[in-house]
Amino acid sequence: MIITEILGNTHDEAGAALIGGRHVEEVALPGDLLLKRRQRVTTDHGTEIGLQLPQHAPELHDGDILHIDAGGAVVVSVLPTDVLVIAPRSITEMGFLAHSLGNRHLQAQFFDAGSDYAAEVMVVRFDHTVESFLSDHGIPFSRQDRVMPTPFRHAEHSH
Repeated sequence: MIITEILGNTHDEAGAALIGGRHVEEVALPGDLLLKRRQRVTTDHGTEIGLQLPQHAPELHDGDILHIDAGGAVVVSVLPTDVLVIAPRSITEMGFLAHSLGNRHLQAQFFDAGSDYAAEVMVVRFDHTVESFLSDHGIPFSRQDRVMPTPFRHAEHSH
C-alpha cells in the first residue's frame, strides 16, 4: 500500500468522524521520522506501508489518518521523546541559559503557561551534558518522556 496524502487527524472532530467505529492499526513513529516524506513503515498489525508524501506536505503528527477503507484505518501514533523540560525562574535566568546553551545549537521548543506544561518552559531533547549544566547552575528542570506536538528540527543559521 502506498500513501500519498494525509486524510485527516483523529484529534480533530472531522477526523474522528472519519474513523467512526472502524478497526484502527497504528504506525508508531519516533519524532525524527515525522519529517521524512518517503519511508517504509509497518503497523502494529504487521501491515507494510510506503509513505510517498508530496514535498509540500506538512510533517506527520500524532493522530494523522493515513488510510481508510471498509476494513479499518491506519493512524500515526507518535512515540514519546526523552526530553528535558526547563523552567527558568526569571528572564535573567532564561537569558543566562540561552547564552550558555546557544552555541550548542540545541533543537528547542518553547511553551507558555496555557500549554500542557502549565508553565513557561523550554523543552530540549535529553542530553547528559545539558542535564549536568542545569544541575550545576541550579536551574529548575525535569526529565520526561513526552509526545511532542511538532518534531524537533534544526534551525537555519550561519556564522
